Amino acid sequence: MRRALPLLVTAAVLMAAPLPAEVLDFEALDGWRDDNHVEALQSFLNTCDLIDAPDWQPICAMAADVPKDDASARSFFELFFKPVVVGSPPALFTGYFEPELEGSPTRTGRFQYPIYRRPPELQDGVAYHTRSAIEGGAIAGRGLELAWLDDPVDVYFLQVQGSGRIRMTDGTVIRVGYAGKNGHSYRSVGQEMVRRGTHTMDQVSAPEIANYVRSNPASGRELLDTNPSYVFFRKIGTLSPEDGPIGAMGRSITTLRSIAIDPKFTPLGAPVWIEKDGRRPIRSLMVAQDTGGAIKGMQRADIFYGTGAGAGDAAGTVKDGGRMVLLLPIDRAFAMLDDE
Repeated sequence: MRRALPLLVTAAVLMAAPLPAEVLDFEALDGWRDDNHVEALQSFLNTCDLIDAPDWQPICAMAADVPKDDASARSFFELFFKPVVVGSPPALFTGYFEPELEGSPTRTGRFQYPIYRRPPELQDGVAYHTRSAIEGGAIAGRGLELAWLDDPVDVYFLQVQGSGRIRMTDGTVIRVGYAGKNGHSYRSVGQEMVRRGTHTMDQVSAPEIANYVRSNPASGRELLDTNPSYVFFRKIGTLSPEDGPIGAMGRSITTLRSIAIDPKFTPLGAPVWIEKDGRRPIRSLMVAQDTGGAIKGMQRADIFYGTGAGAGDAAGTVKDGGRMVLLLPIDRAFAMLDDE
C-alpha cells in the first residue's frame, strides 16, 4: 500500500516544533487497567530497538526484562511513560488488513490484472507514470509482473493495504509487500465519490467502493484512476504463515496491536493508547509501527485488523471518532509542555 520501506526511526520528530499537547495521568485513560498489557508490551518489544533517540534506548533495554504478567507489564508503562494528547480530539480512526487473494504467476483467461515489481528506473520522490498510464500498459511486457489477479478492484485494494497473501494456481502462497510508489500523492476515491454526488460521506466505505466499481466497470475504473498514486510490490520470503505483514519499521505488525500513523506527529515505535468509539469500541494500547499515504494529522490512526476476509470486513467499515494518547518518555512528555 502506502507502507514505507524499512528505516531506522528517530523519535525526535515531536521536538522539532511546538505542538498543542496535554499531559495526563494514567487514571484518565478510559479502560486502562482492563487492557492486556502483556500483549502490548510484546508488540512494543518487536520494534523498540529501532528507535534511535537516546531517551528511548534505556527504556527498550529494560522492557526486555519485564516479567510476562499483566501487573508487571502495566507497571512498566506507568513507570517510564506519561500519557500525552497531541492535537485536539476527536481523532479519526480507520482500519486496514492483509488481503488473501487468488492469483497466477502467468496471465491466463481468468487472471488478467497484474501487480508489478518496482521498475529499476523508479526514483523515490520523483513523479513516475500515473495510475491510469500504468493500468493502460505503460510498463507492460517488461517482465515486471509479479503476479496476475482476477479482479482489478482487488489490485487496487491490495495497493491500498500495502501487503497481502496470494494463493497461486499451483497451490503455493506468496507474500507480497510494499516496494515503492510512483511519486504521485494519494487522493481519496471516497472523497471523489462524495464530490461527484454519487454518495454521502456516511455511505462511503471500502466495501461500498468495491461494490460500486464492480457494478459500474467502465466508470468505476475511471473513478479509481482519479487516485494517481500507484504502489509496487516485492515478494517477501522470510515470513512464516503466522507472522503479520511487514510494516514501516521493517518488522511484522500485530493484529489489533499495531497502527499506522503520521510520523510527522507520532514517533514510529511509540506506544499509543486508543480510545475508539463507534459500533465496535476499542480501549487498547497499540504501537505506532506503520504509515500510510492517507494517514495525516495528529489525531489520526489506521488500526491493523489482521489477515483475510473477516479482517477485511471488520476493517472496511471503520470510520470512527475518539481519542489517541501517546505514551512518551517522561522527560520528553514534559519537554513538550515547556516548548508551547
